[in-house]
Formats: sequence, structure tokens, C-alpha cells
Amino acid sequence: MPKFVDQARIYVRAGDGGNGCVSFRREWRVPRGGPDGGDGGHGGDVIAVADPQVHTLLDFHYRQHFVAQRGGHGMGKGMRGRDGADCVLRVPVGTVILDEGGSVIADLNRPGHRVVIARGGRGGRGNARFATSTNQAPRRAEKGAPGEERWVRLELRLIADAGLVGLPNAGKSTLLSRVSAARPKIADYPFTTLEPHLGTVDLGEGRSFVIADIPGLIEGAHRGRGLGSEFLRHIKRTKVLVYLLDVGSPGADPVKALGILEEELARYDPELLSRPRLVVGNKTDLPDAAEGLGRLRQYLGDGERVFAISALRGEGIREVLWEIWRLLAQNSGRNTQMSAEGNAHGDPS
Repeated sequence: MPKFVDQARIYVRAGDGGNGCVSFRREWRVPRGGPDGGDGGHGGDVIAVADPQVHTLLDFHYRQHFVAQRGGHGMGKGMRGRDGADCVLRVPVGTVILDEGGSVIADLNRPGHRVVIARGGRGGRGNARFATSTNQAPRRAEKGAPGEERWVRLELRLIADAGLVGLPNAGKSTLLSRVSAARPKIADYPFTTLEPHLGTVDLGEGRSFVIADIPGLIEGAHRGRGLGSEFLRHIKRTKVLVYLLDVGSPGADPVKALGILEEELARYDPELLSRPRLVVGNKTDLPDAAEGLGRLRQYLGDGERVFAISALRGEGIREVLWEIWRLLAQNSGRNTQMSAEGNAHGDPS
């Protein structure tokens, strides 16, 4: 399986412009032919393109230098040098390009989005361009301008409608495998998921959305502990956050877990706490689930609903999916028209 790489640092250099030419027309029976030096060609650009067929930044992990072709030099008989070929970098949709100072150069958030990240140099003018009535035999031409060069950082931020966040072993991967065709690794030990996974949820009748399983956060993730700091950037694009909490395992404390998640997200980006969210208690198939759910509901009070599911058995999941769809619709104007019966049962009629 290809390695998931979601950030890279690369050097890009556009092509230099070609030099203009100093030349004079020399032909039989054409005395005083005059200057005919052509212009140099423009250097190629370095262009980044969002390609939906590319899913990681793996290619930029192994190769760091990208150089466009320089422009050709001008020639006699007014011949212009050829333009240099562009260097095209194909990156995943959702890639953000930043300069060394951290400023965003471009956010390639839609398929086919193109941006020039290093512009090629202009070709120099040949001596034919400098001919005037008082200087009919100019012997000067311009050199081509150098192309731009810079180091840039590439960061992939997955484009998902909803993001699953939770402590390790909360059941995010199990839930994702239940609701979509994604098949993340599932096992009973922390940090089973070592990279984000995307899955498409199909609710029927053209209703679908993309959900992301973000690797487990732990306390101190924003400072680099665990895996959270590596993948917190992927939460930035999600419109709805699903806080998945273990309410049934022995010793599980869903209230503390929720506090840890809120703290880590706030320290990474306070704006994340203002996103629409669902609080979901998982593992209701275990004996201690009722107690865990009770403590969580008491903590949140009547102002926020706690959904109860068993990702392992598939219980309660459909209702959660329809609630995600409803929240997405409120923020994007999607059509969520359902019959009264479908809405009551968390399913379309």
C-alpha cells in the first residue's frame, strides 16, 4: 500500500528567459540589410494543478527539486527563441501551498484548479527592436530575465464534509467501515489508524457526503504528542465534527474524553469549537454503557443531545448519519426534504 504523505517541502525554479540576438541581414543583392536579431523566448513557469487522481504528496517526498525549461535564445532573420516548457506539479485536491514564512500562496480546493507558483523570466529583446531613424544599426540586445525561484511547503488538507474525532480506540475506524466502503485497519490497541481515511456515505436518493476518520488524539496532541499534531490540519476543512466517545469500556470516562478533545482542538484552532457538532456515545453493546451515557448526558444537560450507537453491531448509526446530513444542509443549503415518517425514524420514506 502506498505511503500516505500529507506534507512536503520543495524547491521550485522557473526557467530563465532566452537572450535577444544581435544580427544583421546579410543577403545577396541586399545592401545595408539592417538589424534582424530576434527576441529570446520566455522561460517556463512552475505550475501546480489539483488532480483528483492524486491522493498523497508521496512524489514530493522522494523528489524535492523542480525546474522549468529556460527559453531559447533569439536568432538572426528575426527568429524568436522558443518558449521554455512549463513544469507542472500534480497535487491532490485540497493541497495548500505556503511560502517559507507560512503565508498561503494558493489553496487548490477544487479539481483542475491551477496556480503559477514560480513565473518564468521574460525573453530579452533582439537588436531589431532597438532600430530607430537615428540608430539604424544597433549593436545591443537584452539578456533574458531570470525565472523566479523559491522554497515552498505543500500541505494536504483532506476535503471532507464531516470529521470523526476521538481518543484512540473510540471506534472511529469501525464506524467508518460500517457507513462507507472504506476499510481502515481495525484492532484493539491504541493508534491502529496511522493515517486519515475518507469514506462516502450514501443515504439514497442522491443524498451523500464524505466523512473522514482522523487518527486518535491524545492529551497534548497540539504540542506534538501522539499522532494528533500530524493530522489535525485535516479537520480544518470539515463542516461538521463528530465527537465519538467510548461510553462502555471498563474504566472509560466519556466526560474526561470530551474535555480532552475540546481542549486539543481549541489549542490548535479555537474556531473549530464553533463548528456544528454531534456528541456520539459508542460501544453501547458493553455492560457499562448505560452508566457512561448517563454521566455524559448529565454533564451536557438538556441543551445538547447525546447519540448512542454501537458501531460494532450497527445500532443507532442511521440516525446519526441523518443528523449529520441535516447539519450539513443547514450550512450549505442541501435538499433535506424528508417525509415526516422518515425524519422520525432517521431514514427516508
